[in-house]
Order: sequence, then C-alpha cells, then structure tokens
Amino acid sequence: MVELGSGDWLDANRAQWDERVPLHVASEFYDQSKLRAGHGMLTPIDEAELASLFPDGLEGKRILHLQCHFGADTLALAQRGAEVVGVDFSRPAIVQARALAVELDLADRSRFVIANIYDLRHTLPQPESFDIVFTTWGTIGWLPDVAEWARIVEWFLKPGGTLYFADGHPAAWVLDGGADELPALRYPYDSDGAPEVGDDIVDYADESAVLDNTRTYEWPHPLSEIVTSLLAAGLTLDVLHEHYEIPWKMFGLLQPAGEGMFRWPDTKWLPLALVIGAGKSA
Repeated sequence: MVELGSGDWLDANRAQWDERVPLHVASEFYDQSKLRAGHGMLTPIDEAELASLFPDGLEGKRILHLQCHFGADTLALAQRGAEVVGVDFSRPAIVQARALAVELDLADRSRFVIANIYDLRHTLPQPESFDIVFTTWGTIGWLPDVAEWARIVEWFLKPGGTLYFADGHPAAWVLDGGADELPALRYPYDSDGAPEVGDDIVDYADESAVLDNTRTYEWPHPLSEIVTSLLAAGLTLDVLHEHYEIPWKMFGLLQPAGEGMFRWPDTKWLPLALVIGAGKSA
C-alpha cells in the first residue's frame, strides 16, 4: 500500500520538481509577460470553461489552487479580484510564488503554502472555506490515491462551492510517440495502483536542460475512477467536457492551433483534454 504522506515516490517527485522550478521560471513555455503586464491569462480552455461556470467573474471568490507550481496561474486568478491560496509540495516553487506575488503587488490577496496535498487538512484546518478549488494540467497523475484527493477537495469547498479540474484526457495518456505518424499504445489505462516509474533527463519546458533528479513516479487514473471518486466524496458532477486541443505538444504529430494550443492534424482521433466541474451541495 502506498504511504500518502511520505516515501520514495514523494521524495523522488519532489526532488525533480524542485530542480525544475528555476528552469520553468526562465522558460518560454511558462511565458509570464501578460502576467507581469497585469493581465495574466490561463489556457483558452480554462478561459472559456471558467467564463461559463462563473459568468459573473471571479471578483471576491476565495480560490484554493492545488499543485500550483510557482504560482503563475494562481496570481492570474488574483489579478481578477479573487483571494487565492496556492499549495505545492516544492519549497523552491513556493518561495518563487511568494516573491512573484510581492513583485506584482498581489501579496495582499494571495497566500502560498508548502504542503503535500495529502497533509493539507492538517496544514490548512479550514473546512468549507473556499468558493472554488482549482487544479489544472498535469496534477493528479502525480498522486497515487484519487479517492483521497476527492475527499480533500470536498473538505475545503464551502457549501455551493465548485471544483474546477482540467488535465490531459486519461485516454490520451496511454499513447506516446508519433512524430510522423499516429502515436502508439505504450502505457496502461489502469495500472491497479502500480506507478509508472520514469527515468528521464529531459525537462518538458526546457529541452536543452539535463536533469540530475531523473526518477519519477506517476499513476494513470481512468475517467471512471476520477468521476466515481468525486461522486463518492459527495460532490455532484456539473460539467464533463472533452476537448480535442491541449495546451502543450503532447505528441509530435500534433499541430499548432493558436494561443499555445495543439490539435490533431486531420481529424478528432480521440480527446486530448478533460474538464470537470463538480459542485458541493448548498
């Protein structure tokens, strides 16, 4: 059984993410120009979905951003008038997020906390306090237990609150390759709790970098597991959207679709991204 609060998997993953922070802050992949200009933007998918879910905007909303990395998206939400709390297990990431908040004059409406998600109820003992729990792009694959993740989300949502979740589609995560042809099956759709242990020196945001901390542990989570976990935690499924574009070049075959998005070249082979909106009963 995987220990959620400690263990080799957590230490290895944290070491790599610690190393990635300065690379990502300096990379074009995490372009901060709009954020520094005062109007940070999320991905086009997030912009459209959030506008639909919250037509009156985010002004005055309390938002908990899980796995916030160095806080760029967190602070983009703060620029829209939200009060935000960003959480990440990487100390260098949180140090950078706090410095960025001060630089952008957003420290009064942002707070950044160093914590493993599975320890968060002890780090932030504030149940039912957030209007929105926000978690996007490359998050739950690093977590072994989605059922516990869903219970933590429910714990921090106030009655009437909403989870906003966006990530690569579980069906797309089984594929790899495909520079000149369709990507092929490589990874299991469901590993029955066993991690996929990686060993890679390349960083996705800076391909010229050579990582020292190469070992990682990731878990596939089928769509049914994600949805069932949220329902079992007591949330209602309000939105489930599949998208055929994704905000990074997931496979070599994908083509630019504008605004940092990528799509299949000819047809909608299968969805690349998934968005879920789940609510807590009022």
